[in-house]
Amino acid sequence: MTLDKVKRGQRIEICKIPDEQVRAQAIRFGVCEGTVVLCAEKLPAGPIVISKGWQELAIGRGLAEKITVKVASA
Repeated sequence: MTLDKVKRGQRIEICKIPDEQVRAQAIRFGVCEGTVVLCAEKLPAGPIVISKGWQELAIGRGLAEKITVKVASA
């Protein structure tokens, strides 16, 4: 599944970030493949907000459609 399909409050694991530049930027924020994050907010036709610890990242819908995720196990 892709990041744009997650529901608010869902814990997800990032599986694949295909774009090399986006992957590099995500790593700077401490988010990489294998990282478990929380979908903090999903704005209608807007960005998906993910949180990791005390940090929140807003990811545009177009980019979220390219990031592969899976539901994180408890």
